[in-house]
Amino acid sequence: MYSLVYSLAGGYAVPSHAPDHADPLARERAHLTASRAALRAMRADVEALDLRDVAANWVNAEALHHQVSERIKALADLADTPLFFGRLDYLHAPGAEAAEGAEGERFYIGRRHVHDADGDPMVIDWRAPVSEPFYQASKKAPMDIALRRRFGYTLGELTAYEDERLSDPAEAEQTSKLLQSEIERPRVGPMRDIVATIQPEQDEIVRQGIGGTICVQGAPGTGKTAVGLHRVAYLLYAHRERLARSGTLVIGPNRSFLHYIEQVLPALGELQVAQATVEDLVTRPALGAEARGTDTADAARVKGDARLAEVLRRALRSHVTTPTEPCVVVRGSRRWRVPAYELEEMVEELLARDIRYGAAREALPQRIAHAVLIRMEQAGEAPDDRVQDAVARNPAVKQAVKAIWPPVDPAKLVLRLLSDADFLAEHADGVLDADEQKAILWTKPARGVKSAKWSPADLVLIDEAADLIERTPSLGHVVLDEAQDLSPMQYRAVGRRCTTGSATVLGDIAQGTTPWATASWEEALAHLGKEGAAVEELTQGFRVPREVIAYASRLLPAIAPGLSEATSIREAAGDFSVRAVDPAELDASVVAACREALTHEGSIGLIAAEARIPALARALDAAGLRHLSPGEETSAEARLTLVPATLAKGLEYDYVVLDEPAAVVDGEPDERTGLRRLYVALTRAVSGLTVIHAAPLPEALA
Repeated sequence: MYSLVYSLAGGYAVPSHAPDHADPLARERAHLTASRAALRAMRADVEALDLRDVAANWVNAEALHHQVSERIKALADLADTPLFFGRLDYLHAPGAEAAEGAEGERFYIGRRHVHDADGDPMVIDWRAPVSEPFYQASKKAPMDIALRRRFGYTLGELTAYEDERLSDPAEAEQTSKLLQSEIERPRVGPMRDIVATIQPEQDEIVRQGIGGTICVQGAPGTGKTAVGLHRVAYLLYAHRERLARSGTLVIGPNRSFLHYIEQVLPALGELQVAQATVEDLVTRPALGAEARGTDTADAARVKGDARLAEVLRRALRSHVTTPTEPCVVVRGSRRWRVPAYELEEMVEELLARDIRYGAAREALPQRIAHAVLIRMEQAGEAPDDRVQDAVARNPAVKQAVKAIWPPVDPAKLVLRLLSDADFLAEHADGVLDADEQKAILWTKPARGVKSAKWSPADLVLIDEAADLIERTPSLGHVVLDEAQDLSPMQYRAVGRRCTTGSATVLGDIAQGTTPWATASWEEALAHLGKEGAAVEELTQGFRVPREVIAYASRLLPAIAPGLSEATSIREAAGDFSVRAVDPAELDASVVAACREALTHEGSIGLIAAEARIPALARALDAAGLRHLSPGEETSAEARLTLVPATLAKGLEYDYVVLDEPAAVVDGEPDERTGLRRLYVALTRAVSGLTVIHAAPLPEALA
């Protein structure tokens, strides 16, 4: 059975077995103190490095100073994050055979590696192979572990420990009390330390190799985001040099979400991971195109359709013209003539290869120069590569290339497609019907790129056009969270960022809240360029109470009939109620529910339809209840956040008050999207949910 010790008031009895120290908790606290001192010493050693006269030049010196600065940051001791959270006592030294009689070893498992002055490890990084049994070992498969110890912390202080004797047949397997309390612990502020709560099925996904893309379908509360963040941290540990060169990126649905998760990776020992939204990726200020407008749902749906890629390809290639004049190159007293039919053959060959527009444009002058060199050799000359390069730069060749294969600005190309009905009709023929073309045409064409009111979907089209011209650089690994909401064209934009790398795709089909939300992961992965990627499904929730997830799951037949219903391992029953009120009392009832929620520990989210936010803000102000906006960090003094339902995705609160479900549904362009938005709002609660409604509940819930 488990052995659990608490040093503070209340808790569990001292274990009956003989401890490994007269006061085991004191011994573990001493090790924590010594480990923190060792970490400070490691940082002091780096800070004391004398970098003068080490680098050969100022560029190398700057790079070295930057590396050292990042190393110092990585060695920071985060006061509110446990340095280690577990201990493994091996029966034998890892890698040794039992027959050798090798003495077992003890390892403390934590967020980063720490060693003493002699270089001996005091804390082992959770990503190291020797740490894997902390997540994977069980009574059925003990993985040579004699004892697994979990630690409990209160305000950064080690206050409890809990033991599992995995190789002892007399001890039965039970649910970890400390793990359960950590999962159910109230949260204030952004997501931070979650490494101690990773479950075996999640750990298997985290530790998969870098070679392939993984898609994780996960119901609310199953830890999709935790899996994605741990996976990128693990890959950086296992493939640091490779990813240091190629880069990593976490893509989230909005800035509020990115702010919520931004502290996780530093707590996992990683600082060098960029974060962005899809709009951040496709915004190209250098082209003068920034999102300042919006689309109707129909326009956005058509612009997000993968068929637009073919329309853009046709429009771009239409700029290539068939040569009608020869190219005559003058060198010294000689004139070299490349006839029009030969130029036409070159153009047709480049078009047939279907390489990028810019690459073909760069290749054409070399093709023409090569044809000239052949004529020189036939005339008895012996030109070399330098002559070919000089011919390629000849004014006559440049002029011919400009006429045949002119440069194209991607933003201007999209501007013309959206402004010129004839140009769009010509290149969308057989791809988009007349109604679809009408939906995306601007009623009032813009005068130029900078004055145009580009929508987010327009920026994706510009990004597609830019990639058709010049290849988008690829990263080593991309984590795409809340992926179910992306359009096919947005998937293509993300896929361009990892064409030579891998991806971790996270989402929940049931939480797709855009009219163009993906219907299946197979379809989404195809648009991403990662066909055949493994799809893993997480259905066991850890944070959302059973009653809440069961209530929200009533919507699944209407919003995602093919998905399995989620379950929850939470032992805490949670608080759950649905209250019908008089329409005249709606605001007052919501305020009262918020007051009630604030009597509990943890964060409070008041989620409502966008149209209801101003009225609720006034009601809260009038009641003297301080409230934050999404993205603002909660604190002990300010725990209530007023959240538009459109921004709730990916966030979680200990207690949620949900205002008027019917208004959440009605705030979306269609019923399915509205019900999916409601499903998201219902599943943000970690400890309790109160639903307040004056209008009848949607039929799927009632």
